[in-house]
This record gives sequence, structure tokens and C-alpha cells, in this order.
Amino acid sequence: MPLLQQRIMMWLLTAFVAAVALSFAVSGTAKADSLVEVERAKDRETTLEQRLEKALPTFDHKDYVTLGVENDLFGDGRDRYYTSGVRLSWFKVGADMPEFTEQIDDILPTFDIDEKTSVFFSLGQNLYAPQDITIEANQDDERPWAAWLYGSMGLLTVTDDHLDEVELSLGVVGPYALGKQTQRLIHKNVDSPDPRGWKNQLKNEPGVILSWERRFPSYLSFEAADLWLDVAPSFGVALGNVYTHASAGVSFQIGPEYQRWQDMPMRVRPSMPGTGFFVPTSWSRVGWSIFGGAEARAVGRNIFIDGNSFRDSHSVDKEHFVYDLNGGVSLTYGPMRTSYTVVRRSKEFKGQDEASIFGGLSFSVQF
Repeated sequence: MPLLQQRIMMWLLTAFVAAVALSFAVSGTAKADSLVEVERAKDRETTLEQRLEKALPTFDHKDYVTLGVENDLFGDGRDRYYTSGVRLSWFKVGADMPEFTEQIDDILPTFDIDEKTSVFFSLGQNLYAPQDITIEANQDDERPWAAWLYGSMGLLTVTDDHLDEVELSLGVVGPYALGKQTQRLIHKNVDSPDPRGWKNQLKNEPGVILSWERRFPSYLSFEAADLWLDVAPSFGVALGNVYTHASAGVSFQIGPEYQRWQDMPMRVRPSMPGTGFFVPTSWSRVGWSIFGGAEARAVGRNIFIDGNSFRDSHSVDKEHFVYDLNGGVSLTYGPMRTSYTVVRRSKEFKGQDEASIFGGLSFSVQF
């Protein structure tokens, strides 16, 4: 891992350990105060759903626009594997739902469409490349060149102590996804090597992903010295000709008490879940959070490794078990939030030299 990424990961780990140590130190030196805080916590609404019902009317603006950019340039700086992902999303809290969404109540257990249900829409493009992008010939032992251009719609609702998210993504894999044009345009303007192997990319194929995830925000929660630490397990499934996998993970967030109402940044699939929701700060102070987590996926299909579904194309043997480790920091100022995440993704195919490291930047505005 390059020196810069080592320092970032060490800084995030140090901050996490320091925050936990601070929590224990405060609880040890002010045990009575901690016990009072525990009693206060018991007196609060007992479920996440009830807390949200109480807080929702106080959210003056419930629309969020987020631009997320993931790139290996922000990670280990090497142009390979999952090399780029861009996602533009609009997220609306407590949206009015069309009648057909009520059918989801009958399909998914405890998924309730009500005034707390939120909706989001996204447009995105992902690019994938072998380790050496300057080789024009097809590389039999490397992952295929591929691009994925898509639009998606998702619903998110809170029931009792958990949060359910359903998302349908529709798009195209292949030349119609414009991966060649996008990467060459960017490389031309940032003085990077010309990607020469796009003629070997996967063929055109319509793509679909139906995904469901369940998270348990505040499954474990600690408060001390005006700081909070939340730990949230999650699990989910994705079905489709683009991705089919089952996942399980856990994430954490640390921040000031006044920034309690915020979520992880919205990410590019199949990264860990997040909506990008946050409550703005006053113009007189900056909000912040440190976050991280781990997720494991049992992979049944990954078109960017397995190749086209119905036509002959280049492919390699995939790893059926993949995991992500991530850490990052968010800063909030007024109605704006920016986040940086660094991700280490384990090897995705047989013969892959090493894990990939990429970074993600996201910019959100609430209105």
C-alpha cells in the first residue's frame, strides 16, 4: 500500500481508537454522569422508527442532491480493475409514494410504506479495466474491459429498529455504456496513458439489478463528552445479470452529539450502503464525522468478471468470496457536506495480483 494510503488508514484507525478510549476514560472518571446518560437513553423513544417520527417534522428541507465519484486515482493511484464510478443521486426524505409501491409491503416482511418512507433516483457509470491499460491485445489472464451505464430508483423506510432499502437499477453493459469515450476523454485532459484495449470490452447487453438491504442503525450506541459512537450491522442480497450476491457487514460512525442525525455517504454499488442523509449545521460551526466498516459478499455473478450472459466474451474465473474494508471522514458546513472514503477491496478474480485500493469523494447539498 503506498505511503499516502498507509497514513490515511493509520489516521482513521488512530482517530477511532482515540474516540473509543475517550469514551471509556470519560465513563471511568464520571461513572455517575454516564449512568445518568444511560437512564436518559432509556427514557427516549425505544425504537429508531419512533425517534424518526419525532424528528421528521423538524427537518425543514428534505431533499438532497449528491454527486459521488470513486476512482483509483484517489486510492493507490493506479489505473486498473474498478477504475472509476460516478453516481448522481436525488434523495427525498418522507416522499409521497405512488400506489404501486404499496405492493412492496406484501413482498418484503416489515417493509412499511408510510410518511417516513424516502425515495431516491440515481444516474451512474462504472468503468473496469485490466491491470495494464496500454496493451491493445486481449489479455487472457486479466479481467475484461467493461462499462456499465445505468439509472436506478430506490425506496427506504424505517420500521421498529431497522432500516430497509430496495433499489432497482436498469442499464446497459458494453459499447453503449460509453466507457471508451469517457476514459479517453478524461485521460486526454489529465495527461494519463491512452487506454488502448477498449475494442476487447464486453458486448452490449441490457442489465438489471434488484437489491435489498437491511441495516440496524444505533444497534450499539455510546455517548460521552458530547460525542457519539454508533455501530450498525447490515445484510442484503442483489439479484440480476449484472450482480448476484449476498452480503453482510458492519459500519461505525463517530461524531459530535449535535450531528447525531446523519448517515454514511451514498456510494456506488456494490459498496457498503449509505443514503448521504445529514442535518445541516449553522454557518458558525463545522460538523464532522469519522466512519468506517467492513462488508463481505458471497458472489454468484459479477458480469464484469464472468463476461456476457448470453454471448461469448472474455471472462476470468471469479473469487466467490470478496470483502471491502473502508474508512473515511465527512465535513458539514451549513447545508453542504463533503466526504472522503478510502476502500480496500479484496481480489475479485483468480490470478489477480493484489487487492485494489480506490477512493471516493462525495458532495451533497440539502435544499
